[in-house]
Order: sequence, then C-alpha cells, then structure tokens
Amino acid sequence: MPDDATPPESAPPDSAPLTGAALIKDQVSRLPDTPGVYRMFGEGGESLYVGKARSLKKRVIQYAQGRFHTNRIALMVDLTRSMEFTTTRTETDALLLEINLIKSLKPRFNVLLRDDKSFPEIVIRREHAAAQLRKHRGAHSIKGDYFGPFASAWAVTRTLNTLQKAFLLRSCSDSVYESRTRPCMLHQIRRCAAPCVGLVSLEDYGGLVDQAEAFLRGKSRTVMAALGEQMQAASDEMEFEQAARLRDRIRALASVAQDTQINPETVEEADVFALSAEGGQACVQVFFFRAGQNWGNRAYFPRVDKSDTDASIMAAFIGQFYDDKPIPRLMLVSHEPEECELLREAFCLKSGHKVDIARPARGEKKGLVDHALTNAREALGRRMAEGSAQTKLLAAVAETFALDAAPERIEVYDNSHIMGTNAVGGMIVAGPEGFQKSQYRKFNIKSTEITPGDDFGMMKEVLRRRFSRLAKEEEAGENPTRPDLVLLDGGAGQLAVAQEIMADLGVDDIPLVGVAKGPDRDAGLERFFLPGKTPFMLEPKSPVLYYLQRLRDEAHRFAIGTHRAKRSAEMLKNPLDEIDGVGPARKKALLHAFGSARGVSRASVQDLAKVEGLSEPLAQRIHDHFRRG
Repeated sequence: MPDDATPPESAPPDSAPLTGAALIKDQVSRLPDTPGVYRMFGEGGESLYVGKARSLKKRVIQYAQGRFHTNRIALMVDLTRSMEFTTTRTETDALLLEINLIKSLKPRFNVLLRDDKSFPEIVIRREHAAAQLRKHRGAHSIKGDYFGPFASAWAVTRTLNTLQKAFLLRSCSDSVYESRTRPCMLHQIRRCAAPCVGLVSLEDYGGLVDQAEAFLRGKSRTVMAALGEQMQAASDEMEFEQAARLRDRIRALASVAQDTQINPETVEEADVFALSAEGGQACVQVFFFRAGQNWGNRAYFPRVDKSDTDASIMAAFIGQFYDDKPIPRLMLVSHEPEECELLREAFCLKSGHKVDIARPARGEKKGLVDHALTNAREALGRRMAEGSAQTKLLAAVAETFALDAAPERIEVYDNSHIMGTNAVGGMIVAGPEGFQKSQYRKFNIKSTEITPGDDFGMMKEVLRRRFSRLAKEEEAGENPTRPDLVLLDGGAGQLAVAQEIMADLGVDDIPLVGVAKGPDRDAGLERFFLPGKTPFMLEPKSPVLYYLQRLRDEAHRFAIGTHRAKRSAEMLKNPLDEIDGVGPARKKALLHAFGSARGVSRASVQDLAKVEGLSEPLAQRIHDHFRRG
C-alpha cells in the first residue's frame, strides 16, 4: 500500500529548530497533493497523532494556519517537534495504514481502542479422521471450520458443553485419542460417541460432525427436525432408549437457542455497535450475531476527548476493531461513522466481500441497536460512577457546591405516584465506591393528611422520617451515618420544604441542593438551587453535570420501580385475603370452585358451604363480607 516515506528535513545548523505550527508550515512546502498518512511526534519522539488525508498538502496546512476548533488540537500542534509522511495510492489505502499505525503507536491525541483482546471461537478441526470440537483463540492456523466470535470464554464453554451433549463430538487431543483402549468418562455421561474405540463408525461420526456444522451455520431448525424424525422412528420401533437419547439431544439444542438473550429472525450475521459518550468518556457495546443467534456482547471504553464527535469516535473505533478480526457482511451502528463510505470501501477491500454499514431506522434491526445502546449507557454509567474518575468527580462536586471537602456520602431523594395513588419516596446513596445499593431506602407514604399528588407533602414526610431518626440516634450518643450532601428532585419549592424540616430537626448543617429539570425535562438544561444563592446551570459537557444527572436518574429509576412494584401488588391483591379464616388452602378451594373472587362474591351461603374445608359459619362470614354496606 505505501509508495514512499518522506522524512522530515532538518533545519540549518545555525538556526534554532522549528517547532509547532512553524515546523508544520515548513513541512507543507514539500508535501505532495496526494493521499497519505501523516504522523506528529513530541519532544522525546513520542507519538502525538496519526492522521490520514485525501491530500496531504491540503490537510496538513490546516494545522499551520492556527485556526483550531479545540484547545486540544492547539496543544497537539504546540507540542509537535517532528513529522513523518507516507504517501499511498488511494485514500482507502491511507485509511487502512492509519488504522495499523494507531494500533501500533498508540498516539496520545487519537481516539484509541483499549483492552483489545482476541475473541474466542469454536473450531471443528477436520485434519483428523475423527473431527475434534474445541475452543480456539488467535490466528486461524488450524485446518477446520471456525465459528464465532463469542463475547467471552464462558459463552464458548457453555455452547461447547451443549454441543457435546447434542452431537457427541470428541474434545480430546489427538495423542489422548490414539492411546485410548476403552471409552472415557465423557462417553459414560453421554457427551462423546467414542470413535476412539470404534463404538461409532467414522462414517456415522462424520454425520454427527455435519449436523454440528449445520447447526452452527444457522440451520438449527433443520437439524432439530431431522432429530425429531429419528426420535419418532425409534419410538415406533419400540427402541425407547435410543428415542430417549435423541430426545435429550433435541433438548440440548433447544437450550442453545433459548439461552441466548436475543435471537433475531431477520439477521443471520451481523455485528452491532452502540456508542454512549458523556463528559469525555465513552463506551461502545459490541454484540455478535451469528447463525441467527446472539453469541454475546462486550463493552469497550476507548480513550476519547470530550471534543470528539460521536461520528468520529464510531469511525475510529470500528476501524481499529477490525484491524485483526474477521469482518462480517453487516454492521449495525447507533451513530453513522465519519466518512462511512470510505470505511465501507476499506472493509470490502480488506475482507474480499461486500460489507454494509447501516444505521437502522425501524424494525427488528433498530431493536437490536437500541438494546445495545441501553447496555452501552448502563455500562458507561457504572464506569463513570465506580471508576477511578470518581475521586475527581466528587472533588468537582465539592467545588461546584462550595462544600468543605469531597462528599463521602450523597443522598438523593425522589417521589413517585400516579394521581396520588401508591405514593412512595425513594432514597439512593452514592459515594467514592459508586452507587451503594445496600443503603437504598424506600418510604411508603403513610400520612392521611397529604392531598393526593402533593409532592411537597410527600417530600416533607420522607425527609422528616429519615432525619428525625438521624437526630434521635445522634441525641442518644450513637454514631449514625450522616450524609455530606443531599440532592432533591425539584426546585425552589422542594428546597424550601427541606430547609424547614432540617431546621425543625436541628440538622440544618447538612448541605442541600435542589435539581430542577429543564424545560420539557431536557437533559443538560437543569438548574441547581442552593439556600441563599441564585440558581445556576452547569456547562452542557461538564462531567459534574453528567454525574449529577446519573444520580438523579438513578433516584428516579429506584422510586418509580418501587412505585410500580407497590402498584402491581395492589392490583394482584385478592378480596379473599381480607377475610379472617380464609388462608391459602381455602382461598385456592374457593377460586377452584367459583373461578374468581367475583364468582365467590355472587355465591349463596349454601353454595359456599359445599366447598371442601368450609364450615357454615365461615361460609356465612364470606357471604356477609361481600355484602357490607
């Protein structure tokens, strides 16, 4: 691919060496107007940046002009002490070379894929007369059929165990195979047909191998149908043991299809990429679909800058991801990558087959992308909440709200109800270790004096119950857990309510902050309310804002989840549960006799008394219960 390399020319010995924009401007005068790759190096020769261009001259001159979109690019130019250039025949060749160089040099200012480990696969090794089924990782140096990638070794092991049950293929090495004089334990537990000692002919064993291959290529229904016919034939011939063995094999195959979380009907082979980027961090979830089955997923956290766009992150990630991996015919993405057509052309050139990169707008494929995107957001939330950046975030939170020190315990409160019914309050806790779910608390709103739907009244009850207990424990000389910061879902009104309660209980030294949602509940437009201060907003890309949003969203998730659970329990409540003397056994007998609680309510005393286990006085009590008032 590369045609030549142009080393940087050294400056005259009697002048100071050129640096930064001056160095780049000097290099531009000798650059060709052709595709290629450029590299920037720092003081110690460390790699700063690798880029590709349709025209090296036109692209690199932009760095010399000093008009930078971000401070990050300005810093990169300022640190540049030398450059190298490689021309290529086409822009596609330049893209492939750029990907290789980024992977090998790991430049400081590039989006960089980290934790790039090879994926495990399943291989049917056919270089032996009795093919072997085994796990494989790395280059395809063994002759055989490869199936993958699987997201984890655990997923491969689970699938291998199932395939052994279903197709009875050997997993032993050739040396063990040749030395066997009697069947091994795997044959005893019906996981191997034992071709090593001739319990199955090589021809019949080859048939099992072909069935396994067909199943892994997505022809599961055909294989299971054929096994079903064999089972029926064995049953008709009264060979019930054989029929039972075939039944067990069918069940094993069915478990493979059912255990994978999502098995699409319209996607045979595809990799799904979903990107979630917040506050200078990013997560890309990759799902693998092969043979119409979900073969697992893996989360990646590439090194990015908060100035990088979603399109540029996706392009850089996908390009580096397939540098050393087989390329599928279809990639489904949550964000269309930058220069998508060029990327598609490069993949086609590298793989030798047509490759499509699509961002689906509807249907099952969009559902797959949405599912992956949900996983990406959740994984990034966990990473940002629990990772090493937590200390910096908490310090920034302390600075934002003028706290004396980084908070060790943050409590966030939210309420949930529908038209005032099944009202609950929720408290979540976060700190240096992330979300502390064992500390979460729910509050069933008990007061009968609260008007249904009164959010202020509900918040009063929740805070009074939480902090009156704290005050009593402190008064008793105990050492209760005291929050360093309390966040409330709401604005000035909720903050005023909280101040009133805290003052009454003598714990008004605990910092309070109200978080009011933006217009139309838009994320990024939240306003923050502190006692005695003017409400303010944070920068849209502020890591502190993203962190506080996640805290608020987690509190909302917990509160609404608690509310839904309470509402569901209320809906499932049976009127029979309210009748003294009607336990589970009698309730079951009544429902069996009359079909429903409504049927019981319409029954006469005489009909009720006929139910097994019911006396006439209890029948009368049940009859009266449904006719009160």
